Amino acid sequence: MPGLRRDRLLTLLLLGALLSADLYFHLWPQVQRQLRPREQRRGCPCASRASSRAPDSAAASSDPHAAAHNFSRGGPPAEQDGGGRSGPRSKLQALFAHPLYKVPEEPPLLGPDDVLLASQEALRYYRRKVARWNRRQKVYKEQLNLTSLDRPLHLQLEASWVQFHLGINRHGLYSRSSPVVSKLLHDMSHFPTISADYSQDEKALLGACDCSQIVKPSGVHLKLVLRFSDFGKAMFKPMRQQRDEETPVDFFYFIDFQRHNAEIAAFHLDRILDFRRVPPTVGRLVNVTKEILEVTKNEILQSVFFVSPANNVCFFAKCPYMCKTEYAVCGNPHLLEGSLSAYLPSLNLAPRLSVPNPWIRSYSLAGKEEWEVNPLYCDTVKQIYPYNSSNRLLNIIDMAIFDFLIGNMDRHHYEMFTKFGDDGFLIHLDNARGFGRHSHDEVSILAPLSQCCRIKKKTLLHLQLLAQADYRLSDVMRESLLEDQLTPVLTEPHLLALDRRLQIILKTVEGCIEVHGEHSVIANGPAEQSAPDSGQANLTS
Repeated sequence: MPGLRRDRLLTLLLLGALLSADLYFHLWPQVQRQLRPREQRRGCPCASRASSRAPDSAAASSDPHAAAHNFSRGGPPAEQDGGGRSGPRSKLQALFAHPLYKVPEEPPLLGPDDVLLASQEALRYYRRKVARWNRRQKVYKEQLNLTSLDRPLHLQLEASWVQFHLGINRHGLYSRSSPVVSKLLHDMSHFPTISADYSQDEKALLGACDCSQIVKPSGVHLKLVLRFSDFGKAMFKPMRQQRDEETPVDFFYFIDFQRHNAEIAAFHLDRILDFRRVPPTVGRLVNVTKEILEVTKNEILQSVFFVSPANNVCFFAKCPYMCKTEYAVCGNPHLLEGSLSAYLPSLNLAPRLSVPNPWIRSYSLAGKEEWEVNPLYCDTVKQIYPYNSSNRLLNIIDMAIFDFLIGNMDRHHYEMFTKFGDDGFLIHLDNARGFGRHSHDEVSILAPLSQCCRIKKKTLLHLQLLAQADYRLSDVMRESLLEDQLTPVLTEPHLLALDRRLQIILKTVEGCIEVHGEHSVIANGPAEQSAPDSGQANLTS
């Protein structure tokens, strides 16, 4: 009899423990999610940020065309004094109104060969993708016996991501006057997510990580693919480093963190430079529980979520989990900052070429590449196809100038659309290792410019304009970044570093002109392919 009572007591204790665990891990999180909107209104640290944008958001939601304003007119409106007279005009508006940003681009767009996608073919492809998505969703719900009132998705021709894809041409990823990019940024930062998954390179990794490698695979730097309710996709890179933190001086460039704010700032800088080669990127506070964990169907991704000792929801990539657990990222407790970069068209529609950068760095602890020890290296590059006959070398120099401004030493490859041939623009992808050290200017990034002594006239004119007080680069960047909901995106030292680095670029060009003359250094157009002998430049200097 006493043994029977003891068994009953143990059973009761076990049932009580199970009930407590169920309450803590299942019911309590649901109660928290229901109460979260109310709590956020009372004391959310982002309340002031959200309230300052409330009128704009309301207007955008009521009138979708209002949100799609001319992207070349970005920035806040001009202030007015009490008498109704306009105050000082914003520098960003003045910059985009400058004649340099109105000059017709060469060569002119003449026909279908100048546009990346054939619209009818692309729309058929996207309709098939949406239909396949709906079939998979139906099978998934049937397997799990789920009932849902969600309607099947339909391709919306006016969706911002569709219009963004259809607008890509041989001059850039978007045109200066396109209203689509502003709407795309708004949609990526506000639309609900319907799925989350690892990126393709992390899927290829399949959790296999050699921890003895000096350079870890890309899976170490956790990034996810988020799909939105309009079927658009974006690459999500979570916050890994505080804005006021600098990359430690002892870090090699290939083990540096990837910064979400660097991706955002790189897009704005690329637009200001009139390159338009960085995919539209915006910041967003993502609820990792509601917008990632609850919408993903990837069991591996589901399995790497956990609650930290500080009751924050965290997750990690499979490879870092096997190597070092400190690579996990955590919400606060659910909200996590991150960057969202718009996806480019599928490779099935628009094949891209991935080419090693001629000025690639040595990804080892002690090695050096030829360009780092040979000042005449550019002479060798200019004899190699396609750098000997096309605009490719000038595009490489544009990319080096962009990377120097953001401090990115990790440009080992570049991509370009195959349809536009050898003279097509280079896509400036993956800029997350920029803006790491504002106190240091890595002049070696400018090697293509300093060794080849060539620059496009268009690029030089824009740089000279941004060096003027009325259009100072740091000022227009500061103003442009105010458009992002994660503002301040960059700290003041990083903004001031842009002005300092801009002067270094202009002085490098001046030095080349002193040696070779303006005609040999400045390329006036695509047809002008002559270049100075870099050996003469180095010997003379």
